[in-house]
Amino acid sequence: MTLTGSYNVAAMTGDLPELRASHEDRDRVVDTLRTAGGDGRLTAEELDARVERALSARTQGELAALVADLPAPLLTKDVLVVEQSGGKWTRAGRWTVPNRIELRTQLCRVTFDFTDAVITSRTLLIDMDMQHGKLVIVGAPGIVIDADGLNLMFSKTKLRSDSAATDPRLRIELVGTLKHARVVERRP
Repeated sequence: MTLTGSYNVAAMTGDLPELRASHEDRDRVVDTLRTAGGDGRLTAEELDARVERALSARTQGELAALVADLPAPLLTKDVLVVEQSGGKWTRAGRWTVPNRIELRTQLCRVTFDFTDAVITSRTLLIDMDMQHGKLVIVGAPGIVIDADGLNLMFSKTKLRSDSAATDPRLRIELVGTLKHARVVERRP
């Protein structure tokens, strides 16, 4: 399964509850509900009622309420692909960190906030092709960022010096090319 830049998980956290839901948003929630039903987390009646409400939901907030008491789905085999030209792209709140992220952007600010993220793997590879942009990584204790695999062309990184933990909870490996771009690490 490949997730694209239009996949808006940040809105599912309640940050933008009035944002209109798409067919893809509804389908994703229905899949989460069916998985929860199969795992025995929902009764057949609860599953039917929630699926019906998900299919008729108009906003992200309505969808988020249907899965708020369920664990986030695991996406460990997935690749998140972010392809965008211009603007901002953010992944924040409760989201499942995949094993790999492909970042293909121009004139774009991308933010990955790991504060409330569900980390299912010890390593995350972010393969970058970023031009005239900025990647902001909001880290948390136990997250180490390795930028040794980046090819910097008129670009720079600003990473915290204390990111050298010997046994990190998550190691983020940045590889690829930055042209007139920056990578900045922040703390919540």
